[in-house]
Formats: sequence, structure tokens, C-alpha cells
Amino acid sequence: MSESIEGAAAGDAAGRAAEGRSSAATLLGGTEIRALAAELDLTPTKRWGQNFVVDANTVRRIVRTADVSGLDVVEVGPGLGSLTLGLTEVGARVAAVEIDQRLAELLPRTVARKQPDARLEVVHHDALTLEELPFAPQAVVANLPYNVSVPVLIHLLERFETIERVLVMVQAEVGHRLAARPGSKTYGSPSAKVAWWGPWSLEGDVSRQIFWPVPNVDSVLVGFRRGPSMGSESLRRRTFAVIDGAFGQRRKMLRQALSGLYGSSAAATEVLERAGVDPTLRGEALSLPDFIRIAEAASAAETEEP
Repeated sequence: MSESIEGAAAGDAAGRAAEGRSSAATLLGGTEIRALAAELDLTPTKRWGQNFVVDANTVRRIVRTADVSGLDVVEVGPGLGSLTLGLTEVGARVAAVEIDQRLAELLPRTVARKQPDARLEVVHHDALTLEELPFAPQAVVANLPYNVSVPVLIHLLERFETIERVLVMVQAEVGHRLAARPGSKTYGSPSAKVAWWGPWSLEGDVSRQIFWPVPNVDSVLVGFRRGPSMGSESLRRRTFAVIDGAFGQRRKMLRQALSGLYGSSAAATEVLERAGVDPTLRGEALSLPDFIRIAEAASAAETEEP
């Protein structure tokens, strides 16, 4: 079970935001962020992908784009609280998942000082193994650690079916991959998998200069809104196995790339033909519905076996 650190008292943060408090009153600036880090004797680490946002205007831009006013939001890697305060400022109830114990303990105090009526729960836990939250989240908004962004997103979407909206700041290369379409150079396993929950799109560039420390990579905002259900959980797992097989050897034709999954190249060819997919194609040419048809065809073939 995750360790929950109770945040500031519940209240109507949206009402306070409407009163028009200044950025200085409710959000963090670069000087305050460095002071908080010094208070903890904290040096940002690459291990946990710690790059803190120090620009209030960028925070508000992200929150506006996310469109989560009044919603229940999960934030992964809140760090010193820059984005957290932007979310609570517009009345979102936030479950902030933080792996660093020092940051998890400091965040409620920071938010209570800046926004006494904010609604916040801090959960000290690794987001990759998170199984429960204080409430069912409707959205994910986060500055995701670069090194685990895709696994974290997939885990949250798998675990919390109530998530309808995602907007995350990620490394540009990762963001382009998540939003890629079949046939593009950046299309791959992450692109096909996240499409299970809905269509993804790039929603803005982010300057390196708004971070402390300044990263050596560019960042983008990428997100989605949940689409129609693609099928059952068992079908999703079977489809993801097909995607893994297809992209595990992405330069090979599907009949070869999927031979390990189905036992032989001949068996893979039979499944592909049954699904109406050309066995000589490569995974990068297939859309999610194509992968789903392959998984369904394989399942149907299994049930017909004597």
C-alpha cells in the first residue's frame, strides 16, 4: 500500500483563483524553488529525472491547456511543487505521487503556505508500481521524469480506468513518438500501445530555459482525451503482445517478427492472413486496429484447435 501524506485542508481553490491573486502569491518562482532545494540540501538527480519548472507563466500555460479546473488529477513527480500549485490554483484536487521522501514531506507544507485552501494529497510511492490513490483520478497532468515517462503513462492508464484526459511534459523525442502515426519514422511500440486509450497529439513546445537545472534535451507537451473502448482487458494484453513482437524486430517482416509469438513463420503467416494483414509488411505500417485484428485472429485460431 502506498504511503499517503495528508496535504492542505480541503477548500474551494477555484473561488480563490477567481479573485485574481498574483503569481507571486500563489505560485513558485525560481528564487523560491532554489531556496526550497537548499532547505532540503537537495541536488537534483538524473536517476529520478529531476528538472524543476521555475517559470510561473509556463505553469499556467500547461494548466490552461490541460483544462482540468475542478477535476480530480494525479500528478507524477511533483518535485518542489511548481505545477502542483498551478493545478490547485484552478480548483483541481491533486494526488501528487512523489518517490523522493524529502520532497514528499516538504510539498504539503509548501502548498499550505502558498494556497491554504488547496486540495492536495501527497503519495510517497514509485509511480511505476502504484496500485491505489486517495481518489479515482479523472486526469493526469505532470512534468514526467524523462527516463520513465512511457512506462509510467502506460501503467497509470492500465491501472486507473477513470482517467479521461492526459497532458504531460516529456522529452521531445518521447512526445513525438507517443503522437506518431503509422508509417512515420517515429512510430513504434509506444505509439501503438497508448493509442489503445485514445488519439494522442502534440500540444506545444517547452523551452529548456524554464527548468532548473536546464536539461540537455528539448521538451514538448503531449496529451490525449479518451476515445471509445477498443475491447476487453484480455484483448488489450493479447494486442500488446502482438505489438511487442512486431517491434521487437522491427526491420523484419511480420511473418518473421511474430514467429516467436506463434511458434513458427508459417503459423504467424496463417494468423496474419486470417486477420487480413499482409505477412510481408513490417510493424511500423500497422495501425492499432490492425494489431487488434491479429490478436483476435490468433485467439480465434486457438479456440478452433482440436
